[in-house]
Amino acid sequence: MIRAWAANEAAGAFELAEYDPGAMKSDDVEIAVESCGLCHSDMSLYEDEWGVTKFPFVGGHEVVGTISKVGDAVTTLKPGDKVGVGWFSRSCLTCNPCMGGDHNMCRSVEQIAVGRYGGFAEAVRVQASWANKLPEDLKPEDAGPLFCGGITVFNPLVQFGVRPTDKVGVIGIGGLGHLALQFLNAWGCEVTAFTSTGAKAEEAKQLGAHRVVNSRDDEALKAEAGRYDFILSTVASDLNWSLYLNALGPRGRLHTVGVPPKPIAAHAAQLLGNQRSISGSPLGSPATIRQMLDFCARHAISPKVERLPMSRIGEAFQKLKDGTPRYRIVLDNDF
Repeated sequence: MIRAWAANEAAGAFELAEYDPGAMKSDDVEIAVESCGLCHSDMSLYEDEWGVTKFPFVGGHEVVGTISKVGDAVTTLKPGDKVGVGWFSRSCLTCNPCMGGDHNMCRSVEQIAVGRYGGFAEAVRVQASWANKLPEDLKPEDAGPLFCGGITVFNPLVQFGVRPTDKVGVIGIGGLGHLALQFLNAWGCEVTAFTSTGAKAEEAKQLGAHRVVNSRDDEALKAEAGRYDFILSTVASDLNWSLYLNALGPRGRLHTVGVPPKPIAAHAAQLLGNQRSISGSPLGSPATIRQMLDFCARHAISPKVERLPMSRIGEAFQKLKDGTPRYRIVLDNDF
C-alpha cells in the first residue's frame, strides 16, 4: 500500500489515504518520493477546473526521489538512482510522435495526476522512460519544479531554434517566467521581462533580464514595436495581444505556454506583412528534459522555492491560491 494526501471532492480538505498500486508493469519504476513541487495545474485539477479530475484526487507532478523498485524489463535505471518525473508518466513508444522523439505528443500519453495518483505521496510509479536521472551537479532538493515549470519554458527554445543573438521577451515573472529569464540569459539572448508588478523589476534583473517593461502601460508596449525575435507568454491572462504582435520584428514569434481564458485575437495583417507567427507548446520529451537538466547543471540554474512539509499541503494550496509564493512551492515528504 502507498500512503498519499487525497482530496475526496473538488476543493475539499486533504486527508491521509492509502491505495494499492497493483502489480508492477515490466517497464515501470517505483520512486520513493523525497519532494514534490506544487504547480498551478495542481490547483486546476484540485478544483476540477478542467472537468477531468477523478476523486479521490492525489495530485503532484514535479517529483524528485530515489528508485526503490524496477520492473523486469527495465535496464536503464536501478534502485538507488536519484530521478525526477514531471507531468507525463507513460507513452506508447510506438506511434509516429514517439518514434520521432516527440513522446510528449504521444496519442495515448498518460498524465501522472489525471485519472491516476500523482506525487503527493510516499511513492509513485511511472514508465522508466519518463524517469530522468539527475546530474550530479544539480541539487535534488530544488529540482522538482524543473520537471514542469522548467521544461515548459525550456522546450520552446529547442523546438523553435531560439538563437543566442535573439532579442526575447518574457511575459509574466512568476513560477514559469522566473525560470525562463534564467534560461534565456544563459542561452545568450538579450532578455526583456514584461511584468505588471513593479516590485518584481529588480528581481527580474537579478534573474537574468537586461530590461524590464511595464506590461500594463500601453504606451511603453507601443514603444517596443518591431524589437523582438521571440516573445514567450507564461501567463493565464487575457492581454492586449495586438501590442505584443506589433512588438515582433520580421519572422518574429509570439509563443504561449499559458492558457488565457479567451482566444488570442490577431488580425491577419499583423502576421502577413512581417511573416509573424503565433504558437504554443506542451512540456517536453524525455530527451529534451535531459538536455534541460544538463543545461541547468552547467549554468547553476535552479528554481527559487519555498519549502513546506507535505503534511501542510492544505496550507500550501492556499498560499498558491493567494499568489504569494516567490516563486514555487516544494513539499517535502514527511510521512
